[in-house]
Amino acid sequence: MTDSQKWLVLAFAAFGGWLVYLLSPVLMPFVFSAILAYLGDPLTDKLESYRLSRTQSVTVVFLTMALVFALVLFLLIPQLEVQIANFISSLPAYAEKMNSLVLPWLERRFGISIKPVDTNELIAITKSHWQNAGGIVASTMSSISHSGGVIAAWLMNLLLIPVVTFYLLRDWDILVAKIYDLLPRRIAPVTAKLAGEVNTVLSAFLRGQFYVMLALGCIYSVGLWITGLDLALLIGMLAGLVSFVPYLGAFVGIVSACIASLVQFHEASQLISVAVVFLVGQTLEGTVLTPKLVGDKIGLHPVAVIFSVMAGGQLFGFLGILLALPVASIVMVFLRHVHDIYRDSEFYGKD
Repeated sequence: MTDSQKWLVLAFAAFGGWLVYLLSPVLMPFVFSAILAYLGDPLTDKLESYRLSRTQSVTVVFLTMALVFALVLFLLIPQLEVQIANFISSLPAYAEKMNSLVLPWLERRFGISIKPVDTNELIAITKSHWQNAGGIVASTMSSISHSGGVIAAWLMNLLLIPVVTFYLLRDWDILVAKIYDLLPRRIAPVTAKLAGEVNTVLSAFLRGQFYVMLALGCIYSVGLWITGLDLALLIGMLAGLVSFVPYLGAFVGIVSACIASLVQFHEASQLISVAVVFLVGQTLEGTVLTPKLVGDKIGLHPVAVIFSVMAGGQLFGFLGILLALPVASIVMVFLRHVHDIYRDSEFYGKD
């Protein structure tokens, strides 16, 4: 590749990044649809091997996705809303427990003096906000109902996702083949090799890590439900959701579950069962879930994961958070090749 070609590639990359930045407010449904199509393509290819047409395979996968989404929407979300309502109503009890146990212990142990939480003020704030909100769905609908344009845009994005997902899933292999045909023949083999590695990393992250998060959320929720914890579903799903950062899910879950257990049961012995739940979850994650579903193909350091999410959110908002780790995984693939090129270069030198 000549110097002029390299500068042309860099110019196109810079222009693409600038264009994404400008269009980020309207790209959300397309990005979300592309992720869904990417997740569903392997199953679609598998169904095609059973002599189904591409359209028939896409229809089966699409209907399966729609069914799963409907089950989550109508079964899981109402339960989460109930538990969030219970959690908010229990906040005064948490504050009382903190004032009577935690703050005195911190002062005795470390000499830290913290102003006690005003329970009455917390109760008033909680009741006022929750009554005004009327629940999660009512609060969301209230916030978007102030502008007809916002409602129209929200509904348009919602309707675009299934339509775009269906067409992307149907034409996924065709789009990939056309992109490959457009590549300069000189760099096509190297590009295909890099694309294969990127696909491996993205598959491990998008598919494997999603399954790990879902499995951990179910394990934690069921385990905490067996212990009798009222907020089992909320804490379990929260711990599973943030488990893409190593050990963060277990830390958030066990701290939240221990506090909830102390407030609900008033017995320290209940903490043993909570610890067992998260110990089992972490053991299964390390020995079964991550090795089987993800493997060692991603290799992102926990600090890199946190930085990627924060940087993506700062630059592109929620779209950046959604794309942060996939983009970081892709960058990691290229950095590996840059590292290999550097080690083989004359500048690095060898003994």
